[in-house]
Amino acid sequence: MFAISRISLPLLALAAFSIGAQPGFAGSHDAPPAMAPDSLAWGDAPPILPPGAQLAVLSGNPMEEGPFVLRLKFPEGYEVPAHIHSGDELITVIAGEFGIGHGKKLDMDKGEVLPVGGFVEMPAGHPHFAWAATEVVVQIHGPGPFDITYMDPADDPMTQ
Repeated sequence: MFAISRISLPLLALAAFSIGAQPGFAGSHDAPPAMAPDSLAWGDAPPILPPGAQLAVLSGNPMEEGPFVLRLKFPEGYEVPAHIHSGDELITVIAGEFGIGHGKKLDMDKGEVLPVGGFVEMPAGHPHFAWAATEVVVQIHGPGPFDITYMDPADDPMTQ
């Protein structure tokens, strides 16, 4: 079982951020506005990720049931230790070079670096890790609610 209750409270910050950042509907029949890259509302990522990441929510609410789309921006050298999610995670590289690997421990030698346009799907419950080979922007979409459980509890930024 995932430690969802332990990580759900910090994600409330993500929910609050997403409400203000996502495009709104003027009425039930109106389409959301188009979004240019320079118009995204970036803010600090929630504390479930190591410090230094930025987040912009493009669609949906990652804290609720249903589809969501968000972007994460990582500085060069940023690392996300091995973890799992309770839902599928679909990742597309928007800018930079994004390192991704499979396994229960971050090991760049066992991963690969994806260029702009690269894509990877991480199934629910599949251990994986990531790093920013350069400054990078990735787009993540999947089913909400979004959560993260680190393979090694000592890697969880919420406990540090």
